[in-house]
Amino acid sequence: MAAPTLAGVPASRVQLPPGRWATVLDALCDRFPTICRATWTDRFARGRVLDARGRPLDARAAHRTGMEVLYFREVAEEPRIPFAETVLHADAHLVVADKPHFLPVAPTGAFVRETLLGRLVRRLGNPDLVPLHRIDRATAGLVLFSADPSSRARYQALFRERRIAKQYLALAPPLPALAFPQLRRSRLVRGEPFFRMREAPGEPNSETRLEVAWRDDRAWCYRLLPVSGRKHQLRVHMAALGAPILGDPLYPLLRERGADDPSAPLRLLAHALEFDDPLDGRRRRFASARELEAADVPES
Repeated sequence: MAAPTLAGVPASRVQLPPGRWATVLDALCDRFPTICRATWTDRFARGRVLDARGRPLDARAAHRTGMEVLYFREVAEEPRIPFAETVLHADAHLVVADKPHFLPVAPTGAFVRETLLGRLVRRLGNPDLVPLHRIDRATAGLVLFSADPSSRARYQALFRERRIAKQYLALAPPLPALAFPQLRRSRLVRGEPFFRMREAPGEPNSETRLEVAWRDDRAWCYRLLPVSGRKHQLRVHMAALGAPILGDPLYPLLRERGADDPSAPLRLLAHALEFDDPLDGRRRRFASARELEAADVPES
């Protein structure tokens, strides 16, 4: 069953763990300690907390281990993101969107309505939409969505089995001392702070092929072909090679001016996706209409 939606935003799901709570309300308060009890009580009263079948729950509903609870996330004064997405393709099974910088793919942190998923659900009127993969909020470019639960697993398998070719473009400083194409393989682990990644000794779990698409006096445009899909993989690999992607607020060092500076977006674009359609076998290729211009590179 697809999650219910409210104003285009799908409900979140949580499975209640074992515990000594008397009610679902008690369990949710412990599970999400940053949300006060009064807020949860208000959500129950307004029908924003549901059972697995989408029926509103009473705040006095008894806790049961393994019980699935649906709830609608709410953010006070959610900021509006003034950049528009483009729908490149939409059929009964697949939607392909071209995402702008700064727009998250799905609800996270301070963003609930202002997400690519929420916008597409409202725009296309399809609450069954589910992203088949994610790209960072700071990254622009292509995102594929499943539009029909009956075919979803077959499209998800493309990513799980690495049967989809992904191509990114990035603007970064020149690397004249390296020979291209270049292959970067390394082990990526969680870094500090928690939202960063870092390379560590050990068996590689990430792999990226790098080519040079074009050269400019101030920057090169690199074609990045990820074999694996680790968090921040491309950003970490470019920084490790000595050419951090322009506009990156996280790598190699944290910058005070972060990822929400529209004058300095991350120069990383999910440019193209290519695969054999699992439903009919035909070869599909989608390409972003967005560009990374040399004129975007700030003077040093």
